Amino acid sequence: PTWYALTLARGELGLNVTHFWSKGSNLRAETVSAGHKIVTLVTGPWYYALDELTGYGLAIRRDAGAVARDAPERRPFGNEYEILMAQGAEKVGQDTLKGRPIEIYRITDGQGRRELWVTADDDKLTLRVEIFDRMSGKKGATEYVVWDTGLTLPDAFFEPDPDVAFERMEFEEYLQRSAESGAVGPVPVLYPTLLHDAESR
Repeated sequence: PTWYALTLARGELGLNVTHFWSKGSNLRAETVSAGHKIVTLVTGPWYYALDELTGYGLAIRRDAGAVARDAPERRPFGNEYEILMAQGAEKVGQDTLKGRPIEIYRITDGQGRRELWVTADDDKLTLRVEIFDRMSGKKGATEYVVWDTGLTLPDAFFEPDPDVAFERMEFEEYLQRSAESGAVGPVPVLYPTLLHDAESR
């Protein structure tokens, strides 16, 4: 299956606009932040992040656990319902949004509070996520304003531009450098859950 979504994320640093496309487990995401378009590509064993403005990027070999989770029928984005339910979220309400029935789920724990609005059907498409981080006191919200499926997407759409100057590294090197200095390379890693197996780290 192929999917597309448009999201608006609001937080302490302002507004980020992201377009997501997927074909099976392959992902392409384009995020505009501070005037830079950051393109993220996840295909097979590689996680690519590139800045289209500068022409530089990162290519990181994904953790084996993350690759093992890939499945043709599972969307690589917009799976907040699955993630929060695994963390112990509970249904706290139901409503309608633009005439569409929705369900609301919430979890509160040591990390803070996450609240999720999803469609009241088998797809459980994310419509809104609100996060409060207890440690930093920061709040953020992401809205999925458009969902579409059944698009025709060529495989090449999920491959990196050969003209981009990629800094390549193995996953363990990425972990070591992130522990030492935080940021790694010229481009941020925006979707770390697709890079590593959170359950083993």
